[in-house]
Amino acid sequence: MTSAIDAQRKAELLSKAVEHIDIRSFDARPIIDRMAHMSFTSRDLARATAIYNQMLADPDCTIFLVIAGSTSAGGCMDLYAELVRSNMVDCVVATGAAIVDMDFFEGLGHRHYQALEVPDDNTLRALYIDRIYDTYIDEEELQDCDFTVGRIADSLEPKAYSSRAFIREMGRWLVAHGRKANSLVRLAYEQDVPIFCPAFTDSSAGFGLVKHQVDRMKAGAPYITIDSIADFRELTEIKIRAGTSGLLMIGGGVPKNFVQDTVVCAEILGHKDVEPHKYAVQITVADVRDGACSSSTLKEAASWGKVSTAIEQMVFAEAGSVMPLLASDAWHRGLWKARTPRRWARIFD
Repeated sequence: MTSAIDAQRKAELLSKAVEHIDIRSFDARPIIDRMAHMSFTSRDLARATAIYNQMLADPDCTIFLVIAGSTSAGGCMDLYAELVRSNMVDCVVATGAAIVDMDFFEGLGHRHYQALEVPDDNTLRALYIDRIYDTYIDEEELQDCDFTVGRIADSLEPKAYSSRAFIREMGRWLVAHGRKANSLVRLAYEQDVPIFCPAFTDSSAGFGLVKHQVDRMKAGAPYITIDSIADFRELTEIKIRAGTSGLLMIGGGVPKNFVQDTVVCAEILGHKDVEPHKYAVQITVADVRDGACSSSTLKEAASWGKVSTAIEQMVFAEAGSVMPLLASDAWHRGLWKARTPRRWARIFD
């Protein structure tokens, strides 16, 4: 139990919630239009936005939203939800943290908080406050997320699930019990947009699923598992059926490589006619010189046969600063209004 003084101090530190940006509330088209006539990152962003609008205008294009990093906690959560709600993306590939620790966490009614000061991290630990740079999370609330994932697992038939299948059950749970309608996980469930987390247990889901398995093992009962091979197979199946595809990628890492590898996997399965991702945009601040997956350029991916170099753009910028402009421009241009929903999740029912 924390003392009254500790409780007061914790309340002070968690006093200002992060407010997620609403891309419908402002029109970024004039800014993007002017940036197209500038240089450096501004022009790169304008070209990336134009490519995303090309994806939306292409009636044959399936759009993959790929998320790594902490932009959801930092204020882009409603932005990503709006892309799903407005039929501006057809499939999501993300880190477990982005989906579970951030979106599902807020779907339970919890919040992320601005760090108005950055005290000693040992002090934060003593107060059960987790820090993401200048953003705070209440660890006690995060454990509620862990235990909720465990309860969902307890309610399911004990067998192997892809992360997509399990996240769909999380969306179903939010429909019945959630406290935030504007949740990416919930909206994806309602609109049959599949979400894949190739490193699913590297998140709060991992803690809940480990507890589920340990409790079941102690009771001598069967338990669920997450099948990462099924993830790869299912995502590749979407790419095979989709044909033309585009990538809108925030950050890099495992989600980026995972979605790009579907082209190679399709070839291994004998589908020699599967084309590389036709459109690709990546927003990252990672340095390309260390060979890291987070920063390897889209042109480099072309050497593997994963991405076409004809319509691609790297944007070296902090995503929380530029994604609101890109997404607002695309939303206000309204090309999404003529798109047919793909509802890729239904092919696995």
